[in-house]
Amino acid sequence: MSREVVVPHTKYTEPHSDRRQLDLPSQIEALLFVADEPVSVQQLAQALEVSSDEVESALRDLGARYDGRGLRLQCRDHLVQFVTAPEVADHVRRFLGLDAQAKLSPAALEALALVAYRQPVTRAQVDAVRGVNSDSVLRTLLSRGLICALGRLDQVGRPIVYGTTFEFLQHFGLSDLGELPALEEVEPPAEGGE
Repeated sequence: MSREVVVPHTKYTEPHSDRRQLDLPSQIEALLFVADEPVSVQQLAQALEVSSDEVESALRDLGARYDGRGLRLQCRDHLVQFVTAPEVADHVRRFLGLDAQAKLSPAALEALALVAYRQPVTRAQVDAVRGVNSDSVLRTLLSRGLICALGRLDQVGRPIVYGTTFEFLQHFGLSDLGELPALEEVEPPAEGGE
């Protein structure tokens, strides 16, 4: 007696065809998750076949979703990336076995503040405000990745202009430069200690 083997017929379906379509912020979230560096709004728009305006709107929505969470959406100059919240920096460092970053010297912090608030700025402009040569501290800030050369001015000597980087934002726990504290006018102390 022969036995008949019945193989159930399975219908081939396209991958994900039975899954619901994710909204645009969720699609952007997936792309940012796999990106190993900041991504431009234009790159996201091209990958998702939508307009830059739609991406920017979705990024605002995505940023709001992450408000108060362990990850943050960091945006600068039409570039975006996910970063960990500054509130968990010590835990992340410990988990990854990283040594605490060396602190910046007062001179480096002073020069960094000038670059952050006045960018784009040249070394000569930083020197003029500080009253000393800033070559060494600018080299330190460049090596730490907190500032970068943005280009050169079209004038005699073609001086380099500097600006802050994504690492600067991460180091200080900022999502964008708009979160820098406002500069206030500082009144000089009254004569005679009053």
